[in-house]
Amino acid sequence: MVKILALVALALLAGCNSTRGSFCAIAEPLRPSAATIASMSDAEVRTILAHNRKGAALCGWKK
Repeated sequence: MVKILALVALALLAGCNSTRGSFCAIAEPLRPSAATIASMSDAEVRTILAHNRKGAALCGWKK
């Protein structure tokens, strides 16, 4: 589950636009559970944080 979540996050970070629409049109905040976060590596946590920060900056996502 954690590896899949990290791969999804990396795929979303790979480009801001796709043939289907902009980042804001296709992405959503990633909100893993506390148990999932506890089992993640530091790199995986940083990836999710980067995704959510990008969404906050570009799309106005709230915490």
